[in-house]
Amino acid sequence: MADSQRISIHVLDQSQGRPAEGIPVTLEIRGLAGLWKLVGQGRSDAEGRSSDLYPAALRMQAGTYRLTFDVSGYFHARNVASFFPEVVVIFTVQDVAQTYHIPLLLSPFGYSTYRGS
Repeated sequence: MADSQRISIHVLDQSQGRPAEGIPVTLEIRGLAGLWKLVGQGRSDAEGRSSDLYPAALRMQAGTYRLTFDVSGYFHARNVASFFPEVVVIFTVQDVAQTYHIPLLLSPFGYSTYRGS
């Protein structure tokens, strides 16, 4: 897999049965003293995917990462009331040689996530 796809996401809107397009996503790494440092940003495409969150120019680091999905605008644009304005997923990268794919299954009043392949 290409370096830019070391950390990728896939957002599916379960309430509509289709990919969730246009959701802003921020990737951060926890640094020293527990402070979060921006690694990359992106937006889910028409397929609900983004594979360019980790810049190819940066060497992958082991550590704790945080993905923040800003879902409020997605639901607001569809005139759908929702409970969670954002979804935050924190995960650990131990082996930098592996790829990390994080799907988000989304609905207006709930979500689930897992480590995909």
